[in-house]
Amino acid sequence: MAAPASPTPRDTASATPLSLPAPGGRRISGKIWGALAIVYVVWGSTYLAIRIAVETLPPFLSAGARFLVAGLVLAGLVAWRRGPSTLRVTRAQLGSAALVGVLLLLGGNGMVVLAETSIPSGLAALLVAVVPAWVVVLRAASGERPSAATVGGVLVGIVGLVVLTVPGLSGDVRLSGVLMVVGGTVAWSVGSFSSGKLSMPSDPFTASAYEMLAGGLGCLLLGLARGEQRGLDLGTVSTRSWLALAYLIVFGSLVAFTAYAWLLLSAPLSLVATYAYVNPVVAVLLGSLVLGEALTWPILLGGAVVVLGVGLIVTTERRR
Repeated sequence: MAAPASPTPRDTASATPLSLPAPGGRRISGKIWGALAIVYVVWGSTYLAIRIAVETLPPFLSAGARFLVAGLVLAGLVAWRRGPSTLRVTRAQLGSAALVGVLLLLGGNGMVVLAETSIPSGLAALLVAVVPAWVVVLRAASGERPSAATVGGVLVGIVGLVVLTVPGLSGDVRLSGVLMVVGGTVAWSVGSFSSGKLSMPSDPFTASAYEMLAGGLGCLLLGLARGEQRGLDLGTVSTRSWLALAYLIVFGSLVAFTAYAWLLLSAPLSLVATYAYVNPVVAVLLGSLVLGEALTWPILLGGAVVVLGVGLIVTTERRR
């Protein structure tokens, strides 16, 4: 989830007839489609993993452990494969990476983790569909003029979001959990948008490592401030919660997080943000199959609407 100050695509080779044109006339390569597929599928499955992890693990302490371990492993891999000098950054770059990491992982992911202690994983994933709406608002505030089709796609997504809030308003789930996820999407969107405007480390994997370390430390400190360590007995943590946490570290963080970091360098932000529409489909299916989460009419209808929204946005990007 990191990008340098100028999000210029680094890999313009291997363009195919199915590649989308990026800003400035560049075309998106097959590597971008592969990274986008990882973010679509793997992050869709992390909602289920989070829900299982917080069954017996405290939310912010488990999130802190996840990102601290993943950040340390990633930093070690970067130093091993590319040399320790790759981890050298300026004070400004380190500060920018830390800020983005806190916004993305403490403000964004942390709120979702906390919310999943009270709402279904599929619903949490569907609520994240509001991300492209905030991205468009931020783009407009920075002087860009999103096309009518892009705005239309976002509006369709917002309609789906409204439908998805019905369970919270009706009392079927906690409204506070719904609002936590929406607040988290605002923090995530600001972090994603800011990563392309700040002086970030030039290497996306280095940036990801520092972001995860900063975000993980933030989650750990908040968990301690909330008193999550009181009464915590690691012996009572279930095996499936440990396995879910391990999955989140390896696939949710090391694999998908760094794929997202690279995408922010290489693809239009509005295209990258479409993962928020696809993840819920994966999450809802897994939540229903594994945890038996109910597929109520707001979830089915809202999910169908947000999938339509991603179609509109992708179509718009194809014409750019």
